[in-house]
Amino acid sequence: MKKLLVYLKDYKKETVLGPLFKLLEASFELIIPLVVASMIDKGIPRGDGGHIIRMCLIMAALGFIGLVCAVTAQFFAAKAAVGFATKLRHGLFEHIQKLSFSRLDEEGTSTLITRMTSDINQVQSGVNLVLRLFLRSPFIVFGAMIMAFTVDVKGALVFVVVIPVLSVIVFGIMLLSIPMFKKVQSGLDKVLDITRENLTGVRVIRAFGQEENEINKFDKETDVLKGLQMVAAKVSALMNPLTYVVVNVGLIALLYIGAVRVEAGILSQGQVVALVNYMSQILVELVKLASLIITVTKAVACGNRIQGIFEIPAGMEQKSADAETGMEEGARGAANETGEKRAAVVSFEHVCMRYHEGGEEALTDIHFTAKKGDTIGVIGGTGSGKSSLVNLIPRFYDVEKGSVKVDGKDVREYEITALRDKIGIVLQKAVLFKGTIRENLLWGNENATNEELWEALRIAQAEEFVLKKEGGLSEFIEQEGRNLSGGQKQRLSIARALVKKPEILILDDSASALDYATDAALRKALKEMPGDTTVFIVSQRASSLMHADLIIVLDDGDVAGMGTHEELLKTCEVYQEIYYSQFERKEDEEGEADEK
Repeated sequence: MKKLLVYLKDYKKETVLGPLFKLLEASFELIIPLVVASMIDKGIPRGDGGHIIRMCLIMAALGFIGLVCAVTAQFFAAKAAVGFATKLRHGLFEHIQKLSFSRLDEEGTSTLITRMTSDINQVQSGVNLVLRLFLRSPFIVFGAMIMAFTVDVKGALVFVVVIPVLSVIVFGIMLLSIPMFKKVQSGLDKVLDITRENLTGVRVIRAFGQEENEINKFDKETDVLKGLQMVAAKVSALMNPLTYVVVNVGLIALLYIGAVRVEAGILSQGQVVALVNYMSQILVELVKLASLIITVTKAVACGNRIQGIFEIPAGMEQKSADAETGMEEGARGAANETGEKRAAVVSFEHVCMRYHEGGEEALTDIHFTAKKGDTIGVIGGTGSGKSSLVNLIPRFYDVEKGSVKVDGKDVREYEITALRDKIGIVLQKAVLFKGTIRENLLWGNENATNEELWEALRIAQAEEFVLKKEGGLSEFIEQEGRNLSGGQKQRLSIARALVKKPEILILDDSASALDYATDAALRKALKEMPGDTTVFIVSQRASSLMHADLIIVLDDGDVAGMGTHEELLKTCEVYQEIYYSQFERKEDEEGEADEK
């Protein structure tokens, strides 16, 4: 939690002025019991109305000045807390963007969302209350005790006993509550995870009639969360009754001692009232302090969770952009403007990789070279490692052994932005963002002209349906492309990658929703595309890869075969099995013809 305070560095003035004005307000509040005592001891016995009026005016002035100070303190505290939360949220989001896919897989989406929203909101509330009350409440408590000594030393001894007992109660409950609230936030992670799964998969749930099971699962997790919250709340709820008991016992003792000393003529009635007022002030401030402690406890627990994300290393070392890289990027930028990009050579040299430490290898000893302008097909059964292979090229994951090279240079030696600037990738799940078609396509190249956008749409076989849209390129796309079909989303995703004019184009099963005719037209357009782009096509369809220069057949992370379509039909059993499951054997067709 302490490490997060660096985000307050731009609000040093507010973090000083906020508590300062609160202390000023508290100082005026501590004077009021003395004014009341003077009114009782001097004004009332003597019937001095002028003195009483003067004391009333003084109290009103103290109250007004205190109000101004309190409002000013609240302004500075709120400004610092909101600014702190904003910078923290930006910093956390920036760090999450730098995490490798492996780290994101390990943490999970739901827990990251909770930390970005609920946890940061709790920390913001904690910072706000700390700036307002963390100094004010202790100042009032100890200030009241000191002022009590100026009134009567023996009566003030009650404060000396009460305050340490209250401190033990307050800090004891705080220490017990911190780990409990941390468990509460972890429980909230699980509830959010189930909620997110249900909302994104609602059609599947209803299709299989699993609504009741999902409701029961959700109820089970919310009951667990409720149990954690109840335990934490019960411990926190002890704060007020215990502090009230101690303070009221102190009041009884104070009244008893005061009455005895008034009877003996040592104290005046006004002084006893002043002592009681100081004890009441302590009671009020401790109620505020109890609320502060609960909020701060939650904030500390949430802050530790946020800090836990910051402490996660990116998962892969990244080279910084040096002068040479800058020159390379400048050359690529110029190539972008002219629309010309040279193809890249991609080589895998005895590559092995695994997703999590200690797990099985997802890829084992992969070795091949893709020349400039080649089309490389990757095929295999479900879970064979097809996506894992192409994800190594843009360095979404790091290899465990061997190396992946682009243009003869290990991808780990590239500055990450410079590497990915060479690559256009269309992932298995087509992802579009809320906005217009033009805005989505410009992700590939923000400086692309309308002609370049339409050219990319034509190659991706999306031109026809975009032309039919009333708004054309300005047609609005809803979140996740909900107003488009699966095939339309895939074609727009391909067009977005093509707008970039990449040296390497990766299509990770990105034509699965296309019919065979559209798929064939897409492959033909890609082959005729200028620039000799090196293309990687991951597909379950043998027909999509038949004309590839090299087909890599994967089986459980191993290379089962490698070659052209004709070569693999003769030598690779895995490829034969996939191909003949989709196409009838020629000999079977000949046999049927003979029978006829």
